[in-house]
Amino acid sequence: QVQFVESGGDSVEPGGSLRLSCAASEIIFSLWAMGWYRQAPGKQRELVAGITSGGRTNYADFTKGRFTISRDDAKSTVYLQINNLKPEDTAVYYCNVFAQVGAYYANYSRPVTSWGQGTQVSVSS
Repeated sequence: QVQFVESGGDSVEPGGSLRLSCAASEIIFSLWAMGWYRQAPGKQRELVAGITSGGRTNYADFTKGRFTISRDDAKSTVYLQINNLKPEDTAVYYCNVFAQVGAYYANYSRPVTSWGQGTQVSVSS
């Protein structure tokens, strides 16, 4: 079964930056699209960003250039760089695996496996 270890979350002040990491195991990482979701208190889990095995990226509208997703297939790890953090970014951030067609198209609405523990990001002054 695929396992994820998300890390990098922290409590920061508005305007700060964080780099989240998600290491996956029990999977041929380079064959799958990877994505980040987040869930804020009292809200549904929502897509943040995704990246296919070919490196094509997709971002939710709210990311507005502040978020960057990347991957390192040699380390089976996907990253999420978040700059200029805002209080509304406060959430638990999760990663998952997503099916793709070819190397550049993925369906980020249906994760392939169960969610991990996530990593908490808290933004307040």
